[in-house]
Amino acid sequence: MITKEYISKLKTQNNGILSKYLGTRQDNNDIYFILNNLGRLNSDFDGNCFIPLLKHKNDKIRLLAVKNIGKLNDDSYLEFVSEVAYNDPNTMVRREATSAIGRMRSKRAIPFLIEKLEDSDPKVILQAIRALLVFKYDKNVIIHLKKLKSHSNEMIRSVVEREFAEPEEVSSIKQKHTESHDFMKNVVVQGDVREVLKYVPDGSIHLTFTSPPYYNARDYSIYPSYVEYLKFLRYVFKEVHRITKEGRFFILNTSPIIIPRVSRQHASKRYPIPFDVHHFLIEMGWEFIDDIVWVKPEASVKNRNAGFLQHRKPLGYKPNPRTEYLMVYRKKTHKLLDWNIHQYDFKIINQSKVLGNYETSNVWEIDPTFDKVHTAVFPVEICKRVIKFYSYIGDLVFDPFGGSGTFAKVAWNLERYFFLTEIDNNYVKRIKERIENNSIFSKKAPQYLKLNDFAQKAREESNVIKQSSKEKNNP
Repeated sequence: MITKEYISKLKTQNNGILSKYLGTRQDNNDIYFILNNLGRLNSDFDGNCFIPLLKHKNDKIRLLAVKNIGKLNDDSYLEFVSEVAYNDPNTMVRREATSAIGRMRSKRAIPFLIEKLEDSDPKVILQAIRALLVFKYDKNVIIHLKKLKSHSNEMIRSVVEREFAEPEEVSSIKQKHTESHDFMKNVVVQGDVREVLKYVPDGSIHLTFTSPPYYNARDYSIYPSYVEYLKFLRYVFKEVHRITKEGRFFILNTSPIIIPRVSRQHASKRYPIPFDVHHFLIEMGWEFIDDIVWVKPEASVKNRNAGFLQHRKPLGYKPNPRTEYLMVYRKKTHKLLDWNIHQYDFKIINQSKVLGNYETSNVWEIDPTFDKVHTAVFPVEICKRVIKFYSYIGDLVFDPFGGSGTFAKVAWNLERYFFLTEIDNNYVKRIKERIENNSIFSKKAPQYLKLNDFAQKAREESNVIKQSSKEKNNP
């Protein structure tokens, strides 16, 4: 029986014995076991014992043979490995061969790697890109890599764009990532969100969480057509993208909705809002991160099963809609999440940690909430989770459709600054009532502004910032 100890002896004695041993084994399982347990190989190890196995009938054995050659970082095996990278029928083996070529870090490998940029497997191309980036100083390499900016695969485009991104212009009035504008902190603006957003500076918001008005499903959300409704959302969410800080999150709570039928002679209509919204969010620069499913108790939702319960006829089945989506998006950036986190000081990071038990899955079972003024409100628990998971203490968080203000109330209690817009005066009154009855965060007293007042404050702050910038540049 072959053991790891015996393999170690074969490896350290001399390669002639290992080569002979591999060549005489008939059992593929034995060969696989040996190749998979060779571990680290010294630079003087003779890799010729692996060469015959590059043409073995078993895919897994060919892959491990290539992988072990790659451990040697020796370009004397370049031609053998390149033949595998070009011709092996198994894409996993081709990827491993391309990786092995990259590990050689040899200029001789450049032509082979450039040719692999035409591979049919995007993951092979990504391995070739990774290897070629070692030679980023080479003009020919740069030319070939930059051509991939227009590649059809989005991952390839993203990697190349990140590597060759133009340096950011540093503005003298640009805020630090952790900062936010004073005139927006703990502010509720009454007005059309489209008008309010015109006065919000670029990159002002750390997190947006909202549930847009349901299309013609409630009295407060009547639109001429579904197309017009989607146009409205497109405009708002594009502006949200503009005002969101680099790499930060937008969480959209929505679900398909049903418009009841006009009469028994007509059918009801179901609109797939989350799926119709998604594509234009991607187009405008949001990156899809996660889908969280909010599950409500069946007793709390409208019963659509009554008819089917009686007749049980196929085609007539209508499930009770217990779920809504929390669609998680991030403003596209070449910077990793760690960059966002490292903008905060140690104290804030520690204070903002999510302690205790938390929901580990993307299924959140939470009871809906009812309010005496607003007919569709966020449950407090959902707001708590979103704010804790996607923001830090002191961040500015935004809800463009403020409603009854649950999001603001929770943000206030979790020591975040809130910024809300809401067009309905009754809802603004309700927001004020709920926040001022639950005030524990006293850093910035809430303000309730009309559109004109907010616009004036925005202009005043802009002038102050410009004046400060002038004084700084012309001491």
